[in-house]
Amino acid sequence: MLVDRKTFVGHAKLAAALALGVVAALCVGCSREPKRTGKPEGTTAAGRSIARRDMVEALKEDLKAPRHPSDGGGSVRLIEEESTADVRAPAFGKAPLAIVSTPGRWSFLYTAGPDGIAEGGMLFFQAPPFWGWSPPQVSDEQAPGYTTVATDAKGVRLEPRAFDNGLLGITIRGRRLEAGEQVRIVYGAGPAGALADRYAEHDSRFWFAVDGDGDGVRALVADPPAIDVAPGPPARMLVTIASTAKPGDVVRLVVAILDRAGNAGVDVTGEVRLEGAEGGLDLPERIVLRKADRGRHTVWVLAKHPGIYRIRATGPAGLTAESNPLVVGPREPRIVWADLHGHSNLSDGTGTPRDYFTYARDVAGLDAAALTDHDHWGMEFLDAHPEHWQEIVEAARQFYRPESFVALAGFEWTSWIYGHRHVLFFQEGGQVLSSLDPNTDTPAELWQAIGRRRVLTIAHHPAGGPIATDWSVPPHSTFEPVTEIVSVHGCSEAPDCPARIYDAVEGHYVRDALARGYRLGFTGGGDTHDGHPGLGQLGAPSGGLTAVVTEALTRETLLLALHFRRIYATNGPRIVLRMALDDRPMGAPIAPGDHDLFVRVVATAPLERVDVVRSGRVVDSIDGGGRTELTATRSLSGLTEGEYVYVRVLQKDGGAAWASPVFVEEPKRRPAGQGAR
Repeated sequence: MLVDRKTFVGHAKLAAALALGVVAALCVGCSREPKRTGKPEGTTAAGRSIARRDMVEALKEDLKAPRHPSDGGGSVRLIEEESTADVRAPAFGKAPLAIVSTPGRWSFLYTAGPDGIAEGGMLFFQAPPFWGWSPPQVSDEQAPGYTTVATDAKGVRLEPRAFDNGLLGITIRGRRLEAGEQVRIVYGAGPAGALADRYAEHDSRFWFAVDGDGDGVRALVADPPAIDVAPGPPARMLVTIASTAKPGDVVRLVVAILDRAGNAGVDVTGEVRLEGAEGGLDLPERIVLRKADRGRHTVWVLAKHPGIYRIRATGPAGLTAESNPLVVGPREPRIVWADLHGHSNLSDGTGTPRDYFTYARDVAGLDAAALTDHDHWGMEFLDAHPEHWQEIVEAARQFYRPESFVALAGFEWTSWIYGHRHVLFFQEGGQVLSSLDPNTDTPAELWQAIGRRRVLTIAHHPAGGPIATDWSVPPHSTFEPVTEIVSVHGCSEAPDCPARIYDAVEGHYVRDALARGYRLGFTGGGDTHDGHPGLGQLGAPSGGLTAVVTEALTRETLLLALHFRRIYATNGPRIVLRMALDDRPMGAPIAPGDHDLFVRVVATAPLERVDVVRSGRVVDSIDGGGRTELTATRSLSGLTEGEYVYVRVLQKDGGAAWASPVFVEEPKRRPAGQGAR
């Protein structure tokens, strides 16, 4: 599906052409988005433009535009007694005034600030701009989103106009709107009402802006009214369990009942029956969901005997689910699952930072998650609102529990010149280093500003839309040892990969970066904007997860595993994958020569095949035969300096996994007398 991303820009003059869309290009939680239109500097080997300097200049122009004291003036409140919605669902936090994808009416009262609004000035209204709210419109009383405006101020005439992308502008005519005078806006005033967001969240904000002097420059009104959006009825069940364990380990199993859009917090009670332990797990036969559980429950399971276990669940209303496989064995390496890329409503996503980490841990059953809102994208920019950054940092601090759940603060360095990177802090604190700051607007300056902090950067959607990565800039060997091979945008591996990224750019695939000699491991990142970290694939053709091989679960051990590329990526399913060249695991170096490749896969669905990729070419394909388990060995001869080897797993249902490469390089000589460390 195509979802327009939209937000306020400072210049009302641009509204007809850009509406809220100069910052409106990210199509997240979907597979495509609007195509680039600029012709900036920077081209690929094929001559195609990759940098979007038109975007950067528009953002900079907005920053430089002078604001009159009346711009952004006044206040807005929601008139709850005049606002209606289908409130059949129980409270979702505070009492909800909206239910997902359900029509309602919302009434607002704007009060002019001390400087008023000049004749010819404008008041702007924007419903929450992402994920399915009806665009406000004034032309068809019978259609969704119909909006009325009125004032009791004598001599003032209001001229409403709906711009593209859901922005409603109200021009003040007749005379100025004086301080304290009011304008009433009723959104969803017609019989069809206005449809609410399709994704549940707390603190969904209605936005207002004022161009107080009529010069075409506007600013947001502070403290906009907000409501909660409650989920719909239960429609699906998920069961998630750890991927590996040793006999005697206690592992986590998460049962979550969601609505049809994947929203959590549904109103459901009843019994869930569990089976599939086959005597090898100490698993309860049933669990009971109570009203306070809001459709989710965690069970701790003792692994007793070696084997492969898939837990089957039957819940209320006939809902059924099967878990990902749990592989129990005395030498099974620990695999933890992370989603290292996602957004909240502090930029252009859904829900609060607390919503984000709660869903990641208690619904998706992740072991680690990073929240990476944009530095300069959305409604209120992170680089201009330090209180938003502190909210992310504080949420990560509160949710971090060593050996239980790793929460990371981060941001997306949203460069329209060099490509987007998410920046992850593996320590407390940190700061936003903006891609629009002249001191940090290149990758080299970004890495220099990071200094000695425990930070990683990861190039996002490197092969295509909305902007490819400029691989002419070598990734920093310390700060960027990995790259995101798959996300909701699609796969960036190579032209032959499944669900390839849209607007792919020749020369910018991950294999092209490897061909340059870059040593990069592979991550999968959800880039979820729907509030569903770890489960991006529920609302899109592709998701993104990173499997991290580590025996401990802390920020420090996660950083080390990523640095040494002991990771693999999937587009959502929790496939168990092991790959080695001789005794060298994925991500490691190996000396030139002849080597034996070992592959073991325990899939979540019948296997199509496993491809062996050697230095940019698929040199072997191992038929999956519709099995869910596969073990294979292959001999690779004559591997030379600079080559690399990895495997790609393809399931019949579209699920996929990519092992980080093993890199062929001559052993580094140590100075005389220096022992191994």
